Parts: sequence; structure tokens; C-alpha cells
Amino acid sequence: MSRDAGAAAERQGTVEVSDRLIDFQIPEGATPAMAKSLRKHVPGIVAEAVAEIQREVPQYARPHDARYSEVLAQAVEWSISHFVELMADPDTSSTEIVAFFREVGVGEAREGRSLESLQSALRTGAGVAVRRLTEASERTRHRVTAGIIAEVAQSVLTYINRLADVVAEGHNEVSARAVGERQNRRRKLLDLLIGAPAPRLANLREPAREADWRLPRTVAALALKERRPDVRPPTFPDEVLPGLHLDEPCLLVPDPAGPGRGQMLRAGLRDWVGVLGPTVEITELAKSLRWARQALTLAASGIIEHDGFVRADDHIPILVMTQDRDLLERAAAQRLEPLMKLRPTQRHRLAETFLASLECGFNATQVSLRLQVHAQTIRYRVRQLETFFGDDIYDPGRRLEFHMLLHAWLATRPAAPDQPKGPVNGRKPVPS
Repeated sequence: MSRDAGAAAERQGTVEVSDRLIDFQIPEGATPAMAKSLRKHVPGIVAEAVAEIQREVPQYARPHDARYSEVLAQAVEWSISHFVELMADPDTSSTEIVAFFREVGVGEAREGRSLESLQSALRTGAGVAVRRLTEASERTRHRVTAGIIAEVAQSVLTYINRLADVVAEGHNEVSARAVGERQNRRRKLLDLLIGAPAPRLANLREPAREADWRLPRTVAALALKERRPDVRPPTFPDEVLPGLHLDEPCLLVPDPAGPGRGQMLRAGLRDWVGVLGPTVEITELAKSLRWARQALTLAASGIIEHDGFVRADDHIPILVMTQDRDLLERAAAQRLEPLMKLRPTQRHRLAETFLASLECGFNATQVSLRLQVHAQTIRYRVRQLETFFGDDIYDPGRRLEFHMLLHAWLATRPAAPDQPKGPVNGRKPVPS
């Protein structure tokens, strides 16, 4: 910007920050001559500001680190003297000071520090600069008014805020890059954990350290499915490893049996359905994920009822029986052949009664309460089952087979069109 353009712009000082200009207003009455007369006060102001910062912000008091003190003094001296130079000549280049303060923000981020202490230091230094520059302005031989003094004070504060923006920009850029790199390492760690062959524990320690993740004793996979398109990602604590980059998204949950884990998972799922696989050792995560994904498929098809969160361990029988649907169909057709010959409505009612009777020890009263059918009707149906299957329905060696087949067959079959959908084994029949 030329000198004439600067005057036309009401003597605005400009600080360039990453291809954009940040402007602050220089008081019209603050003449270049007055600004030049303030230069001799800068060293004293700098010394006082450094001392005040070290006193008020403990993180900057490092008496045994001469280099750190030098950097602090350089930052304070440069910021204050540059402000005075801008007052004297608004065309003064700000490229170097911007680069310097941007690097300060980069350094803070790389050392893992927040900007809180640095912002406190900037505010403290600005307070000293405002007091001393306004006092010095009043003592100059140039005519100044109370309004000009107030404008000088405001300009100092605005200028310091601009430098703080530059620091934050450098800090945020490094922080964002660090977060991205950390997330990438965590994704790679999850890929290693669910890959084949299963990893050895010794081979996990270094990748876990690089990912800033503590290896837990036990883990479980959480298989995920969106309830609808364009949903927000689920939100979980930092200890949960993300696998949202996968075609079939999942998460790794450490110590899944810990207190409050179920509540935490339910709260974090939001617009997702999540199925928690069995708890396993960390080297067996792929097994937990396999069962979680199978249960998720059954939940998505309605075979497993859910409210958005499912524990695969609660549905082991149906998971086992649906490993091979063709085998299930063949076994049901053979072992339950008498039922398969009946009309759909009668078949379904007798299958429900058979399953409930097995689970209630053929106690007609308990079965009638479960199915909400009169006990005499239950006794009639059991006599029909005795006609079809004989004493096999009471044979301890056959009961497990009957129970698993009936449970899986009913779960994967809708009720007949004219059959009321009553509760079965505490669950409603659902379509496959």
C-alpha cells in the first residue's frame, strides 16, 4: 500500500496473514513525528513487559533456560517496536513479524501446549504497553488529546489481538495435522487388529504407542449400520478406536465389560444401529467383529429385535443356528417334518406351543400365560404334538435339538396371514 493510499485509508496499519490482510485503525492524531518520539521508550517498555509476563504467567518464568527468555524478550520487543513503526509508517512490512508469531504458534502446538498461557502473556504484555505508551504519548512535545490517547490504547489492544490470531493460525494448523496423523495411525492399528492372520501381542505394542493408544486387556468390536442416509458420525470417548473408514464400519471398544459401558455406547450411537460382539482378548478382535456383523445382519432383517443397541452374546442360539440358512432349512424339514405338512396357520401355532412347552417343562398353566391362550387349548395342542412326534418330545436327548430348531425356525418365519402375532419365548415373531 502506498503512502497516499495509507492516508486515504485513515492511516490503517496492515498485518498480512496467509493471503489475507488484517487491518487495525491508527489514530489520525498520532502523527509519524509523535510515533518516532516514542521509539526511545520501547526498550524500557519491553523490559517491564517481560518482567510482568514472567511474574503473572508461571509457564514463562524459566530462569534456568536463557534461550527461552531470549525468545520471550524478542517476541515482546518485536511486537511493541513494530507497532510503533506502523504508527510512524503504515507501509512498514509485516511479513517477518507475521512469520515469527506464526512459528511461535507452531512451536506451542508441537510441544503439546494449548494457547491459554500464550494468550495470557499477550494480554499481560499488551496491558504494560498500553500504560507506558499512553504515558509516553502524554509527555511528548506534540499536542495530544485525551481522545488520541484513548485511540492509541485501543489500537495497541487491536494490534495484539491480530498477532494472537496469527499465533492461533499456526497453532491450529499443526494441531489439525497432528489430529489427522493420529487418527490415521489409529485407523491403521484397527486394520491390523481385524486383519488376517491375527496379530501377535508383541507386534501391537509399537503401533499402539505410535497411535497414542493404551493396549487394553480385553476388547469387543461394535459393528455399525446407519439408520438412514447422511447421518452424523457416532460420538465416543477417545479410547474407542474408530473404523468408520471401512466399507462395513465398526469401532473397537476397550474393556467392554467395564462399568457404564452399555450406557456410553447407547448414548454415542445416535442415528446408528450398533451390535457389540463378544468380549475377547485383543489379538482376537476379528472373531468379535465377525459375530457382531452377523448379529447386525440379523438385526437389520428383523430377526433380532432391537432398540438401536444389541449385545451379540444375548443372541447366541440364533447366531449359531443361522450360520448356514440352507442347513437350517434342511434340518427343520427333516426333524419337524410332521409340522411342515400342516396348513401354515396350524403349523405356526403348534410350533409356538412346542417351543414354549419345552421352555416351560410342559407346564400347561405356564405355557398358557406366556402365549395368552387358555390352558385347555394348550393341553389339546400338546396331545397333537404327541400324536405327531410320539415320546420324542419328552426325550432329553432330543429336546435340545427341537428347542434350537424351533427357536431358529420361528425367528426366521413370519406368522401366517391369519395368525395373530403373539409373544413367543418372550419375543414377538418377526419377518425374515
